[in-house]
Amino acid sequence: MPVLLTGLLALALYAFFQIADEVGEAEIEGLDTALLLAFRNPADISDPLGPPWFEEFVTEITSLGGYPILIALVVAVVGFLLVIRRFGLALYLSISLGAGTAISQLLKTLYDRPRPDLVDHLVTTHTASFPSGHATMSTVVYLTLAALIVRIVAQKRVRVYVLAVAVAISIAVGLSRIYLGVHWPSDVAAGWALGVAWACLSWLVASGLRAGRN
Repeated sequence: MPVLLTGLLALALYAFFQIADEVGEAEIEGLDTALLLAFRNPADISDPLGPPWFEEFVTEITSLGGYPILIALVVAVVGFLLVIRRFGLALYLSISLGAGTAISQLLKTLYDRPRPDLVDHLVTTHTASFPSGHATMSTVVYLTLAALIVRIVAQKRVRVYVLAVAVAISIAVGLSRIYLGVHWPSDVAAGWALGVAWACLSWLVASGLRAGRN
């Protein structure tokens, strides 16, 4: 497992920096534009694909990657760990997710990429575009929490299910950001890559600490 996680970490970091390089040199604008407009009515790009109820549905999906939901979820899990007296794990989880948030915001500041201006934004945004904070943090939080569950569950089918749900939520949140017009697809892809890298690093560190105690 450590070898697999290390390989995945390296691959995710490579993907992030490759995307960042393409964005920095403006070599991905054509693909970004094509993919963004693929979510829009060709006759009226201000109109996202699907009926009005689907737009509302996607707006609810995107909230799963917003800070209010993620903070509430993490606080609930940390509280549970404190109640069962897993103080070290609660502290580690808080530090890991807090650091992931800080890195995501720092990268937004460093790259300072404008939000898409081709289409109307269907939700309000307040920060720069690259990388997508929703894609990054949903991937970080849901994969990290899934890793915690996987560590304490023996059945393989349960592990697969938990990881699959975490991945599915992360993908859905990222796609929702493109659909709502608030992120370029490359922002989301970079967010996914960064989130996977951070989740893998957190898992490796946690495994190392556990092995050290044993």
